[in-house]
Amino acid sequence: MRYISTRGQAPALNFEDVLLAGLASDGGLYVPENLPRFTQEEIASWAGLPYHELAFRVMRPFVTGSIPDADFKKILEETYSTSEQGVFAHSAVAPLRQLSGNEWVLELFHGPTLAFKDFALQLLGRLLDYVLAKRNERVVIMGATSGDTGSAAIEGCKACENVDIFIMHPHNRVSEVQRRQMTTILGDNIHNIAIEGNFDDCQEMVKDSFADQGFLKGTRLVAVNSINWARIMAQIVYYFHAALQLGGPARSIAFSVPTGNFGDIFAGYLARNMGLPISQLIVATNRNDILHRFMSGNQYVKETLHPTLSPSMDIMVSSNFERLLFDLHGRNGAAIAELMANFKQGGGFSVEEGRWAEARKLFDSLAVDDAQTCETITDVFNECGELLDPHTAIGVRAARECRRSLATPMVILGTAHPVKFPEAVEKAGVGQAPALPAHLADLFEREERCTVLANDLKTVQAFVAQHGNRGKPL
Repeated sequence: MRYISTRGQAPALNFEDVLLAGLASDGGLYVPENLPRFTQEEIASWAGLPYHELAFRVMRPFVTGSIPDADFKKILEETYSTSEQGVFAHSAVAPLRQLSGNEWVLELFHGPTLAFKDFALQLLGRLLDYVLAKRNERVVIMGATSGDTGSAAIEGCKACENVDIFIMHPHNRVSEVQRRQMTTILGDNIHNIAIEGNFDDCQEMVKDSFADQGFLKGTRLVAVNSINWARIMAQIVYYFHAALQLGGPARSIAFSVPTGNFGDIFAGYLARNMGLPISQLIVATNRNDILHRFMSGNQYVKETLHPTLSPSMDIMVSSNFERLLFDLHGRNGAAIAELMANFKQGGGFSVEEGRWAEARKLFDSLAVDDAQTCETITDVFNECGELLDPHTAIGVRAARECRRSLATPMVILGTAHPVKFPEAVEKAGVGQAPALPAHLADLFEREERCTVLANDLKTVQAFVAQHGNRGKPL
């Protein structure tokens, strides 16, 4: 399997090199040169497989030529283990819970940090360990988080022998549980940075650092954000997993996906292109609605970022959207490079009407404000006793307002546990948020370690250079 850049000017790479590259050298994002496609019979034969075995069948084509089958199977067994000492707390790994007739929540929050990011970042940590040990190489991870990616990345990579981790989050703009899940994991190779800015500022600094890595003095920079192809690859699996539970591939399934960076829903788009019958993908966003404005009106325009009760989606520039644009433009890298350059200069664009119409065949969207989010949490709790986190509630609201067919099973991606967002739960008037699970019961008593830095690229890069290599300057 070879991977190419969405901007057309970077060399094609194999999986191992893409894993370590993150962002392409031309500023684009890597995508498979050719997407594997499975027959309906092949997909149907996977019904009943344990999650790690299904993951092997879905992801194997993406790592062919880089990781031998036996090694990849072992990595996946460790990643998605559900034993007493395992990674995931539910034996189904990603169980489905019914809310109403033909409406289901796919619970993606049974991992160690109680968010869907664990599915990809537990795998990413193990893949990095495997590849770096083989190469005898040390790297620096530099990531930006709007809440959940940071803790999942730290949890997934904390034991990696050849990795130093620097995670930036917007100061005072993540929930307390989210912050503490990052800042209470202590280690010589773990560094939490609170940036006096918003998530987009953090993400921009990561992109700028990838574009010019001279400050690292020869050490390679690796991405854990969803620009890293391995993140997207891992998320494809649970679309197959959900569909197989609900009669797929003999029947099509619809999905509603709470998304800010377009990575999770892009994985669903890929699953469909790989042969899984998906009839509808709903982009569920909060007040920061750039994706909804594109899907509903062909306007991709940057506006002011607003803090909300669903902070993991407080994002105004959706990095992975470029991957969809690449397909909509016939995989023309030069066209995408021009489009993204114009966006950086002018802050917005529209695409040709025919390309936008092509996207609308599959995608619908809705923007949900905080009041509507709380209303949905209350409604679902009163209807069936299920308590939703605010991101999942946005997914439910979007599913109910945008659904094309009541006969088609609707799956809402349950992206986080409600315990992570007590403010939203309390505002919804359904009582206090549930207690933290046993492995996090003492979270509020643990020591925190975090550095607050100005919203300045040079300041951040100097900090990384000074504290890399387990505390020894690079």
